[in-house]
Amino acid sequence: MHSVFIDTLKGKATSRPPVWYMRQAGRVLPSYLNLKEKHSFWEMMKSPELAAKVTLLPVYDLGVDAAILFSDILVIPYAMGMGLDFTANGPVFEKPIRLIDKPLDALHPNPDNLNYIYSAIDEILNKRPANTPLIGFCGAPLTVLSFMIQGLGSRSDFSDAVKWMFAHKQELKKLVEEVTELTLIYVKNQIRHGIDAFQLFETNAGLIPNDFYAEVFLPSVEKIAQAVREEAVPFIFFPKGIGNGLEMISPAHADFLSIDWLTPMELARKILDPKIGLQGNLDPRLLFASQAAIETELKKHLAFGRKHQNWIFNLGHGFLPGTPFDNARFVTDWVKNQEWR
Repeated sequence: MHSVFIDTLKGKATSRPPVWYMRQAGRVLPSYLNLKEKHSFWEMMKSPELAAKVTLLPVYDLGVDAAILFSDILVIPYAMGMGLDFTANGPVFEKPIRLIDKPLDALHPNPDNLNYIYSAIDEILNKRPANTPLIGFCGAPLTVLSFMIQGLGSRSDFSDAVKWMFAHKQELKKLVEEVTELTLIYVKNQIRHGIDAFQLFETNAGLIPNDFYAEVFLPSVEKIAQAVREEAVPFIFFPKGIGNGLEMISPAHADFLSIDWLTPMELARKILDPKIGLQGNLDPRLLFASQAAIETELKKHLAFGRKHQNWIFNLGHGFLPGTPFDNARFVTDWVKNQEWR
């Protein structure tokens, strides 16, 4: 495959940085919003044809250099037997772990409950344009368990989940093992079905102190990274909100590290081992500004990209609802049309 995205991940020189976006398959795309009027989120995820269509929409509509699987980080708890519903207020579990006396006994991991996702991958690979890499992904254990323990969706601050974690640390470690075990099966199967790169989303890395994260969760990140890389698939890790916890990330944890908008790219580059490539980190809120204001900020990234080849252009987190499509397309075109080298 001839791809600026894969070449960058593999350390090859390229004429420009690749560009793709977190949450690119949805929210910002009028074509996706039209589909959403006819189909529920579950319907789109569970239908291989619809999941493939949504996955590939941003390749055509935004001109990005890679597609990312249309799925959700909570498919793991769903496959563990936790009743899950996607509501207008985000995902909700029937009974959160914090309300269960023996949570380990209540979980029933079944890898077959993830088979619909592999069917979607097969369909995407069958329909994708030539030289379009597919990024597989899943949620990291802290983020997944934050939802499982809290029971609520994305509009929660997870305060009850964090209290539970501090109060039940030994039980938490066992839950991390359970989630990691199923995640490893899920990751390996995504690779067997043909994904070209993998990203681990630790959206809630900033919820707990760094030493707590290093003790309870970082070993699982390393296991997942190892499982991906031993299949010769590049591994991207996104620990949103980790701040100065970047210091504890080593090449054992990632080939590339995605940086959120709170940490300047130059600072991340100084902190991290030079063997680790970088991804990020335009503030997604900037896309609500004028294109002139967006371009002023993009020029700072131009200076960074001219100095550092091992960098993938992305947002510091996903697109926000209501992001103007024209501004998203403007950013993509701008990145692709600059003189980077």
